[in-house]
Amino acid sequence: MSPSDRRTCFTGLALICLLSSATAYNYLLVLPTIARSHYNVGSALAKGLAAAGHQVTLVSPFPLKTPITNINDLPVPNILKAMSGDLDSLLTKSEKPIIQQIIGFYAMGLRITEALLKEPKIQQLRKSNQTFDAVISEVFLNEAHFGLAEHFKAPLIGLGTFGAISWNTDLVGSPSPPSYVPHALLKFSDHMSLVERVINFAFINYEYLFMTLYYLPQQEALYAKYFPDNKQNFYEMRKNTALVLLNQHVSLSFPRPYSPNMIEVGGMHINRKRQPLPQDIEDFIKGAKHGVIYFSMGSNLKSKDLPPEKRQAIIETFGKLKQRVLWKFEEPNLPNLVGKPANVFISDWFPQDDILAHENVILFITHGGLLSTTESIYHGKPFVGIPIFGDQFLNMARAEQNGYGRTVHYEELTAERLLAAIQQLLQDPHAKQLVNEMSARYKDQPQLPLERAVFWVEHVSRHKGARYLRSASQDLDFVQYHNLDAMFILYGGILFVLYCLMLFIRLVWRALQQFFMGRQAAQPKQKRH
Repeated sequence: MSPSDRRTCFTGLALICLLSSATAYNYLLVLPTIARSHYNVGSALAKGLAAAGHQVTLVSPFPLKTPITNINDLPVPNILKAMSGDLDSLLTKSEKPIIQQIIGFYAMGLRITEALLKEPKIQQLRKSNQTFDAVISEVFLNEAHFGLAEHFKAPLIGLGTFGAISWNTDLVGSPSPPSYVPHALLKFSDHMSLVERVINFAFINYEYLFMTLYYLPQQEALYAKYFPDNKQNFYEMRKNTALVLLNQHVSLSFPRPYSPNMIEVGGMHINRKRQPLPQDIEDFIKGAKHGVIYFSMGSNLKSKDLPPEKRQAIIETFGKLKQRVLWKFEEPNLPNLVGKPANVFISDWFPQDDILAHENVILFITHGGLLSTTESIYHGKPFVGIPIFGDQFLNMARAEQNGYGRTVHYEELTAERLLAAIQQLLQDPHAKQLVNEMSARYKDQPQLPLERAVFWVEHVSRHKGARYLRSASQDLDFVQYHNLDAMFILYGGILFVLYCLMLFIRLVWRALQQFFMGRQAAQPKQKRH
């Protein structure tokens, strides 16, 4: 055997040994909500783990369209029935005060939680002898689902599809100072005025009391009902979360503190290579001399559910544009509307990511959801937002503050206002420059978000839950965490010392007064004798 052959053989053996030393893990990934956008984030993680050689049992309302190697698909479509009423009433709920929206939001979470836990497939899974190296659960008002981790004796990993909010930051003890971290459901920036700080502080305290006194006890009851054999109580279980993957990135929002086991992986669902578009869509986009505007209200809101006057306002707006428009509309024949402009292409489905990546698409009209705005920024497209609920108002507030977005509030949606917002962005080259700069900052990362997510999931598995990352704040109660007892002792002690000092001075002063007054009273008596 020649020296070169021996080197080749040695290299091959070393490669085989290296590959054989790689460990394949087994994961349970739970995505309970029927929001397709949330599923897209979770399924991207599932595909990334599967591509890395791991086995993934995927629980969600949506079955895979085609089988994927290493993914055991476990669809639970019954959840769609449990949440169908919530999605159908999104437009009417958006008109209610924010406090009422919060109550309805949390009530929806309780329905999602129990709908999944009583699903026959999940009950069979719990009774099985399967073992998992980690349980990954979406964090979306479904805390009782976290009991699956202890049931399978596996670390719990949370997936925050919503971005940073108390639901997921509390799991790992990430601090959220209300002085500069606005609540995700409020449209404030990290530079708040005094009035905004008061509102933010009041809202955060309201949510804390609501969760502590009303919502979490109901999740605790579901946890006790479906996991009676778990040794940890409900609150201990939440605080022992090993890791939270957060669908956010600092370049897209603002700096804020995180615990070391809260990892930003925002945009891991985005296609890094644009796939070929269907030929009719490609031809429509390429033939647009003045560019194309893409309009979609997301996966939960449907254009067909808009009131006739709102749809008519949109039609009038598009008719006045020289650009072509791709409109995601769930009924291609546009019932009850006449005069569809010739520059509008309608379909009930579009490959959004690939469309936004097209060089001839110049603007996005969106509902302002986190995934849609992230994709638009990644591909360098300014956007007009029509926020309806949730974090959409905050996302659009950030876009306006950063100069590459305009908001048209749903209740104020008219042809004139929508057209004005579109024209402002199209005629402002600075908006395109700003979104391109933000896109460049977002892309300038040492690794892709999906690669980072896979690494940290593997890291937690390798180190059996990575307890060394756990913050000591998780062992403190409210009084200890906020140092109320220490402040009472410190400032109370100082006040006590000051009080004692003042009392001592007062006594000394009185003693001196009595001493000198006594001497003065005694001196005349001596003179008379």
